[in-house]
This record gives sequence, structure tokens and C-alpha cells, in this order.
Amino acid sequence: MDHKIELLAPGGDVDAIKAAIIAGADAVYCGLDTFNARNRASNISFEQLVGIIRLAHQYQCEIFLTLNIVILEHEFKSLTKLLNKLVNTTLDGVIVQDLGLLYILRKHYPTLDIHASTQLTTHNVGQIPFLKKLGASRVNLSRELNLREITAMAKVGHENDVLTEVFVHGSLCVAFSGLCYSTSASVGNSGNRGRCSQACREEYETTESGNNFPLNIKDNSAFFDLPALIDAGVHSFKIEGRIKGASYVHTVVDSFRKQIDGYFKTGELLENGERLYKVFNRDFSNAFLRGDLNQSMFIDNPRDNSKNHAVEKLSSNKGEAISVVQIHDIEQNLSDEKSAIQASVFDKIKYLSIEKQQLTLHIIGSEGQPLQIKAIVEDTVQAAQTHLVQSTSLLAKTANNAIDQSAIEKRFKSLNNGHFYLSGINLDRFEHGLSIPFKELTLLKNTLLHALNNHQTIHPEVELPALANHEKVNKENNELSILISDIADVSLLAETNADIYFKLPDAYKRGCVKYVDFFKENPRLIPWFPSVLIGKDYDVALNILEQVQPPLIVTNNTGIANRASELGVEWIAGPFLNTTNSYALLAMKENFNCRGAFISNEINHKQIKNIARPEGFKLFYSIYHPILLMASRQCFFQQSVGCEKPRIDNGCMLSCDKSTSITNLKGESFAIDKQKAGYPSIYNQDQFLNMDIIRDLATLFDGFMIDLTNIGAGDKTSPDKNVLIQQFEQLLQGDSSFESSLHALVPESTNVQYYNGL
Repeated sequence: MDHKIELLAPGGDVDAIKAAIIAGADAVYCGLDTFNARNRASNISFEQLVGIIRLAHQYQCEIFLTLNIVILEHEFKSLTKLLNKLVNTTLDGVIVQDLGLLYILRKHYPTLDIHASTQLTTHNVGQIPFLKKLGASRVNLSRELNLREITAMAKVGHENDVLTEVFVHGSLCVAFSGLCYSTSASVGNSGNRGRCSQACREEYETTESGNNFPLNIKDNSAFFDLPALIDAGVHSFKIEGRIKGASYVHTVVDSFRKQIDGYFKTGELLENGERLYKVFNRDFSNAFLRGDLNQSMFIDNPRDNSKNHAVEKLSSNKGEAISVVQIHDIEQNLSDEKSAIQASVFDKIKYLSIEKQQLTLHIIGSEGQPLQIKAIVEDTVQAAQTHLVQSTSLLAKTANNAIDQSAIEKRFKSLNNGHFYLSGINLDRFEHGLSIPFKELTLLKNTLLHALNNHQTIHPEVELPALANHEKVNKENNELSILISDIADVSLLAETNADIYFKLPDAYKRGCVKYVDFFKENPRLIPWFPSVLIGKDYDVALNILEQVQPPLIVTNNTGIANRASELGVEWIAGPFLNTTNSYALLAMKENFNCRGAFISNEINHKQIKNIARPEGFKLFYSIYHPILLMASRQCFFQQSVGCEKPRIDNGCMLSCDKSTSITNLKGESFAIDKQKAGYPSIYNQDQFLNMDIIRDLATLFDGFMIDLTNIGAGDKTSPDKNVLIQQFEQLLQGDSSFESSLHALVPESTNVQYYNGL
């Protein structure tokens, strides 16, 4: 217990941020009204951010800004304008998902501290050095990890001088963060853009197991697991809740502050956690942390559970059912308590100000003396501060271009900015008809800016250079590539010259070596590594890579990408690395010797077409595949068709291969599919089939892929694979007559993502 634990709080609006600060947060993360993953939060303006930083620092609290979405090509111009302002604040860190933004920050804004968002799905030890090479000083670990896995991640973090943070309280996603496309596929509302529509909280038609909210899980709370997380070596305890109000934030932060401080003082947990039930909750679970994934993690009600908890507690204390009158009294008491909490919090924060500091300039000078500018800064908290700067030249009489009010206002108007309100310029002590070289006035302004910026360097504006868009490696045609996952489909090698990727499982028996021999026996197969590889499964996947050392792999996992780079194995970034811009391509190519990338299927034609290809780099796109909506470490069958097992055990991942479907109240059905050795996943009923992109953007891409794994097909009969291959090959050779026959082969298909985009 010799290291400091940071308590990191959410701030969705100004009041919530103030509440977190006075409740004892060591740091607060918040978002502006653009480029952040909580569009439903109120968020803040840049001017408010500057005031918030100043207020927080007065309380020894840090401020981290969320820029945690994937970035589109056309947005880098406006994003750079924002970064040019942020770099000249005292902001303590930025939270980032996009690899392209990581690249820009490391290359052009090295003074901004970078934190890797939970949206980067960081869950194995190989991903930490990957993110370190891109400039991340800390990583937020996936919420699905257990204590043993967190301990291993924190150890590697320490070895790489990277801090680790874990969520200890708040809403839980049932899906792996960063890999949920639940509403992106239909209406473009992507969690990777901060527009999560929370399909997991929706009501569905009553399932066979009698549930109406089969994807809804309880909130996370590690309130009583803090000692174990401290022993695990975690640096930061993060609370979720940027769409929650000030009273919620204050209650939760204050509860955790007291719990942490009490434990460090006495070695015991002193708080009982009851206050956490007084504000919004869906009941609590620490099952992910304990590694005990059971049915009790689900709750068939996505709304506030405060009343139900109070009723259950009273009933348990009495040992009998309670009356309607008693329930009404409980509701009233709870409402009164919540009102009292809110009133108390707002009484505490009402005097906290984030208003801009008032700046007054006094211009002083007489003939033969240097020009002096005295700047007085006033705010409502600190005593007035005075800064004095003076010229090296002496003031001299002049008939023209004398310094006057308008000359000073013209050169010093930029001081009226996000930091300061320039309330006045006083020339009472300045003689008329005097001047110094005007370039020295500009120098005085810059010197004063330096002083007002706590004597920190004023960073000049960065303008991103234009990117060269290099030609395709093979200009003549577009390559076809095929993804398979069934060993029996190796026979397809004889039927085509296309590249064939073999999708490796998500899970393995410990020490599994069968795939090492398999790839050595089939050297034409290109290993395809999945997105999520946790613990022993990462170890086995790593062993496959190291033992086979194939000439080329495709990986959707950055830990595997990092090791491939170290081994000198060429690799292609898979579609689930969410690549949406040119700078992400540069990040992977320049830092990890990446040879190509699949462009994300989330973005549309207009968002794709201006992506610039690095030299010698290949671009790919998947034109036919099942549409993954979400994958989870939790079981989707417990609440849909039911399962005889009360919890997921080690055999479930390897042996279960169930499939079913759920239907929402709009009548839309979704396939639940669990392949052996795969994570439970939910798919759109339609397959993705996009032949339009071949016509529109054939010159941009080197190759197009078709997925023949049958994953997500459920009980549907799949088209003949040989026929599909032949027809796609003819299509890529320019014979558009095969479009109609392919639509006939895949009648339930859509390419709406290609037009909706993000």
C-alpha cells in the first residue's frame, strides 16, 4: 500500500464537475461538445473547460479531457484547431480511442499527456507496450477482466512505465467496449462516436426464459474490492457516469473517498456502501472482477433500482412481506432523501466559480523611459495577481504612429480569450505622442502571455502537412481474399488463387499447439487473429505466432500486432481495429511495420474516399460478412433460452455452440450465435453485402474480402461456398452481371452502413 491511489470521477456538466471536486476526487474526466464518447451528456464549452481547470487545480484536482471516439478524415482540420488551444492550457491529460489521434498527439503535441480509452479494448499484456509506443502514459483496462488478469496487466504496466486504471463503479456494458456496433449497423448511432443508443437496455419480446430485458446487466461496483485492486498494483479507480447529475456524482465520489481514506488509515473498510443505493443504480455486481460470470449479473429492469432495494431491505429486516402503505412511505422517504442530497450538494457548489479571470492592463511610460505594461488579474477565489513587463527600447516623441488606445487594443485584443476577460486598458500614466517600434509591442504581448500562462511556453499553432496519397501496389486489378474458420474448408484452396485467411478461435485449451502444426502443414493459409484474447488465450495465440512465424498475418488485436512487429512478421490490421482515417494507417505503418489495413465498415462512401494510402501500403475492405452487433464475455443464453448452468465455467467457451434469436418491440430480430471456442455474440439478421463499393472505390482498394465462416448464420442455410467464390471473382474482374445472382444467393442482405456512415 505504498503507492497513491487516484480517485477519478466523471463530469458530464459543470455542476457535476464541481460536485466531484468538492467531494474529494483526485481527477475528473469531462468532454467538450465535440469529439467525445458521451453525446448524451451536457458536456462543456472550451471557455468553461479553462475555468474548470483553474478551479480544479486550486483543489489539487486534475482534469482529463475525453477525445475518445474514432476520428473521420475530414475532422482533423477542426480537431487540430482544438488541440492548438488545448496545448496552451494546463490540462492534465487527454483520453483517446483513435490510433490516428494518438499519432498526431505524439508527433505534434508531445506536451499533452495521453491516456488510452476503454474504447481501445485493452485486455492483454501485449497491448500495453503497443499503446506505450504510441505515446500513452496510462491505459484504462477492459471492464470484463478479473483480479488475476488485472494484476498481470498492472505488472506489465509498471514494467513499461504505464499507469493502469480500472472502473470501480457505474454502468456496465454487456459488450466489449469499442467492439459494440449494435445501432451503428442500422442507423449510424455508433458507440465509437459517442452515440450509443443502448440496445442492451431495450425491452424485447418475452424470451423463453421469461425475460423482457435479456441483455441488461447490473451496475458495476468494486466498493468492497478496493484492497484487492490496490494489491493488484492499479493506479486509478475510475467511476463511470458522465450522464449522471451532480448529486449522483457527489454521493458516489464522497463514498469512495471515505472508503479509500479509511482503508489507508486503519487497514479496514469502514463504509457500508448504503449511500450508493440512494442514487441511481441498477443494483450492483462485482462478478467480472471476481471472475464469476453468473445469472445474478442480469436484472430485468434497466431503470433506477433505489426503491426496490429499500423495499427488499425493509422486508428482509422484518422477515415478512410489507404492505402497500409501507412501500408508499419508502418511496416518499427515498424521494425526500434524494431531494435533500441534491439541495446539500448545490449548496456546497454554488459559490464555486469558473468564470474567466478579469484582466486589466495599465500602460505606463514617459519620454526617455521604457514602456511598462502592468497586468492585474482578478478572480473570485484568489488574491489579485500582478505581472509587469517592460520594453528594451526607450519611448521617444513621434509625429506619426504614436501609441494610443486603438494601437494597444489592436495588439492586445488576443488577451480577451478563453482564459481572461480583458475588462479595461488604462493609459492615464502614459504620455501622449510617444512610441517604440511596434514589433517590440508584439514582443511585449508575447512576454505578457508567457507570464499569464504561469511562465509556461506558448506553443505555436500546428498546421498538419498535406498527406501524399500513394498509388496501389498492384494497379491492374482488385484481389479477392476469403475468410474461413472451419478446417474442412481448407479444401477451398484448390478452387481459387485468392488469399485465404483462417480465423483463429477466441479461446483455447491451455497449452494448445494444434494450430501450430495446422499452419505449418498449410503454409498458404494466412492466420487471422481475433479481437479479444485474454489471459491464457493470448498466451496460446502468441505461441502460434512465435512458433509458426508466417510471412503475413491479419490481426484485430493490438497485442498480437505488437509482437508481430517485434518478430518482423508482416501484418494487416483487421476490420475490428476500427480504422477510419489516414493517420491511423501512418501510426501502424511507421511504428509497427504494418503492411496494410481493412477500412472500418462503419464509415460511408464519402468518409472513405479521401483516406490517403501510405507508400507501399495496401487497403482492404470486407464486402460480404455477417454483421456483428456485439460480443460479450457474459452469456446471452441465460436470459434468452435459459441454460442449465448457473454460471459460465471453463468448458463453456470451448464447447458451447448454441444459437437463438431475440426480437425487440419493433419486431426486429437479432441472431445470438455462440461458436465453439468463440465469445457469445449477437448479429444482425441480414448479411452485409456491398457490391456498390467495387464500382465506386475500386481504385482506392487493393483487395476485397468475403467471409465464409458461417458465423452468425444461426439456423440459416448458407450459400454454396464454391459458387460464392466464383461469382465474386467474376464480379471483381469487371462482370457486373453477377450482382443479381449474388443478391439471389444472399437474399437477406444490406449495405446500409455504406450509406449511413458515422
